[in-house]
Amino acid sequence: MRKLFSIFLIAFFAIVNAQESKETANRFFYELTFKPKKDSAKLDKIITILDITPKKSIYQDYTMPAQDSIIKVQIEEMEKTKTFKDMSKLIKWPKFSYKIVKVYPEMKVQYVDRISRNFFSYDDNVKLQWNISPEKQKIGAYNAQKATTEFGGRTWTAWFSTDIPFQDGPYKFYGLPGLIVKIEDADKNYSWQLSGNKKIENYDELSYADKINAKMGMMSNTVTPTTKEKFLKSYEGYKADPFAESRPYMTPENMSRPMPGTNGTVGDFMKRLEKQVKDFFGSNDNPIEKDQNTSDKKKK
Repeated sequence: MRKLFSIFLIAFFAIVNAQESKETANRFFYELTFKPKKDSAKLDKIITILDITPKKSIYQDYTMPAQDSIIKVQIEEMEKTKTFKDMSKLIKWPKFSYKIVKVYPEMKVQYVDRISRNFFSYDDNVKLQWNISPEKQKIGAYNAQKATTEFGGRTWTAWFSTDIPFQDGPYKFYGLPGLIVKIEDADKNYSWQLSGNKKIENYDELSYADKINAKMGMMSNTVTPTTKEKFLKSYEGYKADPFAESRPYMTPENMSRPMPGTNGTVGDFMKRLEKQVKDFFGSNDNPIEKDQNTSDKKKK
């Protein structure tokens, strides 16, 4: 087993090192302040990112990409010691699992998310009608102008800056004469504000975590196109039983086996994972888009 694990790690590093992209991206960091429970005054904060390349933009929760260096150190240590370590206690789960991709120049919006071990995408018909106001103010370091729109059952106020010549913004928002540097709904359930940016050479859309999960067989990085209706139906089934694919292998014999890298059994590990998944699905009842099916919203 150790020999096999060692061979796997050597092969993994060779593949990862050979997959470097030569594309350059502009990464914009947005602090998202949101109310996960609609009947509560409690607010949560995370960092999200908008990566803009010549062909498309990718918006996502920054939690997992931000942990790439931690994951890399742990993987290198496992390769060095030829042992397996349970990293589920070291890694922080994201608040949002989906990615929003906007394909240039037509600005086709795609929703990408995982169901079990596979990624699926569907085209989302987002048409925003903006009312641009003459009102201007300074948002952070940028000169910004006000605009409003109706989207997802909420009224949104955005501030865009022509100092940053991208007609894009966080989440599904786009279509103003400059980058959106701040946007929030009228009731302040969701509020994004630009907090920084940097240029990334040799940009790769996949994080180190994405690659290691794929190479370990935990999930596929291939994105399968589908329709919104099919995605929502499949997601409802996944939500009802997230371990449906694994259940045939969850025999008493397998569940009683020692879990590598832990002091417990495979069954103990699965119980902990099940709790994380339940917490994930129950963490939010205040979706960004109030007028959509609850499955096509914040997920973890």
